[in-house]
Amino acid sequence: MMVVRPIRTDDWQSLRTLASKTGPGFTSLQDDDVQVQAKLDAGVAAFDPSREPKQASYLFALEDTETGEVVGCCGIDAAVGLDNPWYNYRVGTIVQASKELGVYSKTQILTLSNDYTGFSELCSLFLDPDYRHSKNGSLLSKARFMFLAQFADRFYHTILAEMRGYSDENGVSPFWEGLGRHFFTIDFDQADQLTMHSKVFIAELMPKYPIYTNLLPQEAVDAIAQTHKNTTPARRLLENEGFRYTGHVDIFDAGPALEAPLQDIRAVRESRLVTVVVSAEETHGQQYLVSNTHFADFRCVLSALNRVGPDRVQITHSKAKSLNVKTGDTLRVVALSAERSF
Repeated sequence: MMVVRPIRTDDWQSLRTLASKTGPGFTSLQDDDVQVQAKLDAGVAAFDPSREPKQASYLFALEDTETGEVVGCCGIDAAVGLDNPWYNYRVGTIVQASKELGVYSKTQILTLSNDYTGFSELCSLFLDPDYRHSKNGSLLSKARFMFLAQFADRFYHTILAEMRGYSDENGVSPFWEGLGRHFFTIDFDQADQLTMHSKVFIAELMPKYPIYTNLLPQEAVDAIAQTHKNTTPARRLLENEGFRYTGHVDIFDAGPALEAPLQDIRAVRESRLVTVVVSAEETHGQQYLVSNTHFADFRCVLSALNRVGPDRVQITHSKAKSLNVKTGDTLRVVALSAERSF
């Protein structure tokens, strides 16, 4: 059985192994011992109830309970840009016209911004390639919505998700090659790794004025707001839950930033609290996201449900064990897919 739970200190080796598989452009979980340890420490600390919620960086693990292996991770940062600047490009349009010459032109421009400061961010979503089947990716990503629904007061009213930008089969970002390299004179991977420690260098080296994209190579322009092929399914999943691209992109690879009001996210809006009945009877049919209502011991699984009353559902002993609940406890449930309902 697959269960999403808070990260633990003894997950170090599993998280380090996952980080070694992420590849270039995956900023929030890089192949680096120091960053992985910092990520783990922050994730463990976030589930301390006494910690200031605004500073928390929640990190969840996807565990295969049959093997005890951690095969995926995902995170939520309660607020970005409070301690270190959070930069992106705002994609806009400038119009230039001359009646005398009969010329009218629209040009796309990129403006360095900190518009997302204070927003909560979905981050660090990575699933081991060997486990990219059986709705594991949907469980891993959407389990965060159950946590957001249960503990909404710990998060900003709008949720952000930065998507990994387009790069070719060799890991080369055409946007970086067409723009960033001219100001940093270093490779994309190297610049990406530097953001682990500080983003001050971005403000120091990037141009302060709008960038006219018609001055960039066409390959760079075409990459704006495009996602990496491995990230496209994650983008589609978020869009099906109500996230939208509103015109901001990453400054390194031009990956799109998606956003949604917290209460408008489909799984948050439609989730319901029900009472659990534990039974030996097997459940069949439609799959639901099912989570407990605990904080430090949060759990989320995929399960079919037997309805035994208006606000009562039946689950098996094995699912109850994974969720750490018993008969009479409260569960949060929502249909896995947007086209279905409870």
